[in-house]
Amino acid sequence: MTPPRVVIDACVLFPTVMREVVLGAAQAGLFRPLWSARILEEWARAAGKLGPAAEVYARGEVAALRARFPQAEVAVPEGLAARLWLPDAGDVHVLAAAIAASADLILTLNARDFPRGVLAEEGLMRADPDGWLAGLCEAHPAVLRGVVDAVVAEAVR
Repeated sequence: MTPPRVVIDACVLFPTVMREVVLGAAQAGLFRPLWSARILEEWARAAGKLGPAAEVYARGEVAALRARFPQAEVAVPEGLAARLWLPDAGDVHVLAAAIAASADLILTLNARDFPRGVLAEEGLMRADPDGWLAGLCEAHPAVLRGVVDAVVAEAVR
């Protein structure tokens, strides 16, 4: 079975532990992670609100992410976003990336601005990371346990 194609929103990439658990599941082959350059830039800019050092660190993390998942970044055709609508126009680029990537799912903490009906019109679903990871854990308990153990070991190192 082909792993699902999942666009990961910046709000999921920003928190370190969440990002590492989600990407650990991707590294284990449970899904194919996807993002656009703009999503990664949004993450770095959000980190910048914590101060210049945080933005520098986030940009280093972005570079590491690109090296770790070189096939994850998708190009969004110019003009695609212009035909799309979401309650927050600032999130349309995420929807455009998902469409351009032929994704199955957008992983986001921002349910309000990604209405299921709008996404369904584009053949997409939305999931929050906690619920989605819980589902992966039910389906692949040993794999997710290994991922979480590795993230915890790195955090206490």
